[in-house]
Parts: sequence; C-alpha cells; structure tokens
Amino acid sequence: MLWTIAVVLLVLWLLGLVTAFTMHGFIHVLLVLAVVSVLIRIIQGRRLA
Repeated sequence: MLWTIAVVLLVLWLLGLVTAFTMHGFIHVLLVLAVVSVLIRIIQGRRLA
C-alpha cells in the first residue's frame, strides 16, 4: 500500500515538473512525505508489503 502511494506521488510530482502546474509545490511536499514514510518503515525494520 505504501509503495503504491509513493509511486502515485512520484508520477504526480513528475507531471508537476513537466507541465509546471501551480500546485507543484504541494506535490513536492507530498513526495517528500512519501519518501520520509518509506524511510521510517525501512529504519524500523518492518517488512514492506
């Protein structure tokens, strides 16, 4: 589930960069949150499903 969210956010972030949406700053924030949540789960040693 977490990986799916991370991939979706990555795609939205790339779309924001390519098309220069005014909300690309918001998409960058969401991408950073997704990356941080993945790193926290990896650091905690939980199995990513």
